[in-house]
Amino acid sequence: MIRLDSISKQHGHQILFIDASMAVQKGEKVGLVGPNGAGKSTIFRMIAGQEQPDDGRVLVDAGMTIGYFSQDVGEMSGQSAVSAVMDGAGPLSALAAEMATLEAAMADPANADDMENLATRYGDVQGRFQELGGYALEDRAREVLAGLSFSAERMDGDVGLLSGGWKMRVALARILLMQPDGMLLDEPSNHLDLESLIWLEDFLKRYDGALLMTSHDREFMNRIVNKIAEIDGGSLISYSGNFDFYEQQRALSEQQRQAQFERQQAMLAKEIKFIERFKARASHAAQVQSRVKKLEKIERVEPPRRREVIQFDFRTPPRSGDDVVNFRNVRKAYGTHTIYADLDFLVRRRERWCILGVNGAGKSTLLKLVAGALDSEFGTLPDQGTVKLGANVRMGYFAQHSMDLLDGEETVFETLDSAFPNAGQGTLRTLAGCFGFSGDDVEKPCRVLSGGEKARLVMAKMLYDPPNFLVLDEPTNHLDMATKEMLVVALANFEGTMLFVSHDRHFLSRLSNRVLELTPEGLHQYGGGYTEYVARTGHEAPGLHPAG
Repeated sequence: MIRLDSISKQHGHQILFIDASMAVQKGEKVGLVGPNGAGKSTIFRMIAGQEQPDDGRVLVDAGMTIGYFSQDVGEMSGQSAVSAVMDGAGPLSALAAEMATLEAAMADPANADDMENLATRYGDVQGRFQELGGYALEDRAREVLAGLSFSAERMDGDVGLLSGGWKMRVALARILLMQPDGMLLDEPSNHLDLESLIWLEDFLKRYDGALLMTSHDREFMNRIVNKIAEIDGGSLISYSGNFDFYEQQRALSEQQRQAQFERQQAMLAKEIKFIERFKARASHAAQVQSRVKKLEKIERVEPPRRREVIQFDFRTPPRSGDDVVNFRNVRKAYGTHTIYADLDFLVRRRERWCILGVNGAGKSTLLKLVAGALDSEFGTLPDQGTVKLGANVRMGYFAQHSMDLLDGEETVFETLDSAFPNAGQGTLRTLAGCFGFSGDDVEKPCRVLSGGEKARLVMAKMLYDPPNFLVLDEPTNHLDMATKEMLVVALANFEGTMLFVSHDRHFLSRLSNRVLELTPEGLHQYGGGYTEYVARTGHEAPGLHPAG
């Protein structure tokens, strides 16, 4: 259905693809992987017809409809979310727009003389709209938006008033409602909460078209794709199976290639040693010449490209008291909406609590209350009751606003150097490298950094000289898979206490040893981590149907 046939592509001096090929067939769900900047988005744009290859062909079956979701959502203000989603449904959206115009015209007394023509036209348009299943379309649009965690109020509100993350969901909903023959989804899991992720996962599992997608969410990718296409050194290499299987196969392939390379190097060394030893002897001239010709004909095995993975090792944090933070009789409300009433909750040393709850349940508010116990400027205070930190507790708080506190004029290196003036330059460069800033990246001013880069820099500042109590609100947002894995490995060895919110199930299952579930009926505490919570409750997030 979709085929890239021996394509080559260069951006400036950077060569992305050389004679690369891949195909996506109907029913295939393909995960596209590769380092940042390898050309994943370029492939999407070429398939969507927004860019052309320098050489080779991109072939899409005649008549095939393609839905392309990218991180660039464009302008949508002036209409409701549900209207914006229906706009993606082709002719039906044009008919719906004309009906709305005709309804407004018929309600205007100034058009009394033309009422008969307007009514006739409205009848024709309405008939065609009904014939194409238009009235079911709005219900379907609302169903998709509800799956992506939109409330009825938000569905009917102006899209222009939504945050960037919610606009992304509207753009994604348009593609899902369209049900095209092929979907290109570039990071669809960004900006989604756990409930929305699980709903989208189920939707894409049922989708029977051709799917090509990228995602930094390992679990999401694992559960959807049945094939991986990897961008590797200008080539496209396909692997059957999910992401975990691809990693196993890639590691096995690298081992085999390394062994093959080492065998050939040993053979070459032996031959060269013979040639060097006997090249001056006339009695061995024929043998030497024969071996020289043999070496010239051998196709050299290239060693596997090493992917540099830098691991971050925590310093041991100072020991805190046994009681780390204690909520007593806490009440918190925003206007008439009460988030907590009479909340009692204790976090003890070395516990790792993950907080689960639907949108609006108060997950981030709970973290802000903890932060408020240290600094009310960045946290929040309870309306009644107390939130107290224990003895010798040193807290590190990561929230989305943390990124706004970076000095835009400082470079990445200067930011780290200002925070840790006694650390050596080599140490700080290693720290920057652990969090994805290598080479010239450390000279970037903070004002040009992406959201993900800012998040990595804030995390590096917080973890270099670690506190003994980490309070993390969606720490993996925007992080690529390699950085997430580095963070998971580092935090798994962290000797302090953690309280965190995350929608990444790999992060949740690897790091939590306690679960706090916020529900309308009250607080539920579970011993054991996220994996045990899922096994015990039968669902992966509060309020969802049992896990299948």
